[in-house]
Amino acid sequence: MIDRMITHAYLLTMTDEHGGLILDGAVAMDGSQILAVGTTEEIKATYQAKEEIDVRGKVVMPGLVDAHIHTSMALYRGVAQDTHHWLQKGVGPFFGNITADEAVKGSRLNIVEGIKAGTTTFSDFDNPMPLIAENYQQAGVRARMTSTVNALPPTLHKLGVDELYPLDEAIEQQKLQEAVTLLEVWNGKEKGRLTVMLGPQGPDMVSKEVLMEMKKLATQHKTKIHMHVAQGDREINQVIKRYGVRTIPWLDEIGYLDHQLIAIHLTEAYDDEAALLAKRGASMIHCPGSIGIIDGMVPPVLAFLEAGGTAGLGSDNAPGNNCNNLFNEMKAAAVYNKIKAKDPTVMAANKVIRMATIEGAKAIGLDHETGSLEPGKKADLIIINMKEPNLSPVILAPVCNIVPNLVYSARGHEVETVIVDGQKIMEHRKVLTLDEEQVVREAQEAATKLADRVSSLL
Repeated sequence: MIDRMITHAYLLTMTDEHGGLILDGAVAMDGSQILAVGTTEEIKATYQAKEEIDVRGKVVMPGLVDAHIHTSMALYRGVAQDTHHWLQKGVGPFFGNITADEAVKGSRLNIVEGIKAGTTTFSDFDNPMPLIAENYQQAGVRARMTSTVNALPPTLHKLGVDELYPLDEAIEQQKLQEAVTLLEVWNGKEKGRLTVMLGPQGPDMVSKEVLMEMKKLATQHKTKIHMHVAQGDREINQVIKRYGVRTIPWLDEIGYLDHQLIAIHLTEAYDDEAALLAKRGASMIHCPGSIGIIDGMVPPVLAFLEAGGTAGLGSDNAPGNNCNNLFNEMKAAAVYNKIKAKDPTVMAANKVIRMATIEGAKAIGLDHETGSLEPGKKADLIIINMKEPNLSPVILAPVCNIVPNLVYSARGHEVETVIVDGQKIMEHRKVLTLDEEQVVREAQEAATKLADRVSSLL
């Protein structure tokens, strides 16, 4: 007798380039793992379950992988849109004055938001990460956690936009130690549901010495490096001033471009630089919503993919993107790249949905556990109601419209149930592991205090 089976689904397994659709599909789960995937007839003939969930008219697919997110920034959602110099002059006063308690409350809000839109894996790049880790422990989702390491003073927003950052060695060393401690304490917790990576915030925001030290630590701990790369002209200019060359060629010079590196954004990368990253084995995380709002640009993800690279999708941060919703990112990635290429065939729906699932999991080093529905993998999946007006009707022939409608029409509210490690995290749109009303209330109270404090300082 197994724990659970889901039957009569439109089952998207993500085991092939077109989504691996099984009509009238079923998944058998026991404990935290998937035991079998097949037709409902096959699974019911082989297994008996304590619970059977009949999902006729619904899609079952792998949970979404948000491969780059800063959950602590949720409290200042919407404060830095439609402006130049987003980092220094937009969010700077807020991230320079937020308390640890406020950051944790913002993180909790973002986690609930993500769960309700089908995210089961959060690749979070944040501070204070040890406290945010407790949010993930309680929420029951999968988290790939990175403690942000930089050498930046809290007065960064007071500098001129073209001034060279003053890198503070004391700040840098403190944050490096915090990152190492996070790795030693949290990596592998909750039976492997919580894992840790290392994260220099950007090649312009830490010293070369600490960059190289973190690479050695990543090798020692068999983990990856999660880092913003070529994320804006600001970064490119800083690196040129310090080292006399653009970011990606400089990183190549110092041996930083390899399978360890998860390169975030590539906003200002040239096509040949993106191709170089791919050829060196680094992965890329594309955050189209955030970069579109912050910079009005479309990063060279097509050049990266054409060079054979592995790319995932990220929602980035609330003041840069306003929402942390992978359905939003799927549509943005597809549409923006079609417009940039002037070609409606690029970034097809089947490619983009893989970037939000199996390709995203591969990009952050978790494809052996999640991202597709296969025997032996973790039972991380979502159930989506295709009877919602914006996802209806379902057409199977002569053209199947399930994947295109998920990419171009879904908004996240259609996700009914979320399962992670075989445990229900959300059912019938109710989050089971966190008190949503309390999370929203506490976030509002914290945001009001933060905004009042920032107002008094300006």
